[in-house]
Amino acid sequence: MPDTQPKTELDPRYGSPGATPTPWSEAVARLSAAELYWLSTVRPDGRPHVTPLIGVWQDGALHFATGAQERKALNLAGNPQVVLTTGTNTWAEGYDLVVEGEAVRVTDQARLHGLAKAWEEKYGAEWHFEVGEDAEFQGTFQGEGGPALVFAVAPRTAFGFGKGEPFSQTRWRFE
Repeated sequence: MPDTQPKTELDPRYGSPGATPTPWSEAVARLSAAELYWLSTVRPDGRPHVTPLIGVWQDGALHFATGAQERKALNLAGNPQVVLTTGTNTWAEGYDLVVEGEAVRVTDQARLHGLAKAWEEKYGAEWHFEVGEDAEFQGTFQGEGGPALVFAVAPRTAFGFGKGEPFSQTRWRFE
């Protein structure tokens, strides 16, 4: 999933006079550096489900892992459309990001090895994963909690909210 340059738009209705759109490269830097993300999925009965998780930005997508029997994985089996958010819990300073897209399961062994390395580099040895090699666990992360499925969310649309002077709202649309 190569990084692509999205169409970037500033919505002046939700910003300060003189605000400028945030470059996608700055949003990617913030997505890469974030320690915590919030994942929104849809339950089979249509109710929303939101949960915090850790993840890594790599190859143009945000990646996260979950056990196959966890609520988010069960939701994704029926509806892979998700929203991932990250940012600051303040009103007048910081920057918030919202990424909309489809959660696609990652099963390629080479890619999983790269992602496992990225997880450990970002979060430390506590988040060391082995990649399942035998037939039963191939295509998963193996950790203390058992096997985990790995998903990638390439942005379809993303929003950036600058808080404080200037306030701004940038939208990035990907083809």
